[in-house]
Amino acid sequence: MKIKLSSVLVNNQEKALKFYTEVLGFVKKTDIPVGEFRWLTVVSPEEPEGAELVLEPNANPAAKTFQEAIHKQGIPLTAFMVDDMQKEHERLTKLGVKFTMDPTKTEGPTIAVFDDTCGNLIQIFQP
Repeated sequence: MKIKLSSVLVNNQEKALKFYTEVLGFVKKTDIPVGEFRWLTVVSPEEPEGAELVLEPNANPAAKTFQEAIHKQGIPLTAFMVDDMQKEHERLTKLGVKFTMDPTKTEGPTIAVFDDTCGNLIQIFQP
């Protein structure tokens, strides 16, 4: 068994695609129309055949309620690993990304949290 797909709920797929590719640096992998939405995935350019992140519309009222509640509580929806936290934090800040937590050393990894502009808080971590 392997993890091949994981989803983030987004309130606007086009806006999410722009943020996840142009700001975070992921690459669009799949873009298939499905009714009024799209089956839209991105991957890391470092692992183009690795796990895909589905930019999943939050059109379901339960999904929207969940997304809004965990955002309000300050809980990241998911986490991405980075090799150099300071460099990534500086790069993203210059691109206008709003951090809700600047890089912080924990007992384990160094973590930071930012808003993806699509309804989610995302954590980045450096082991």
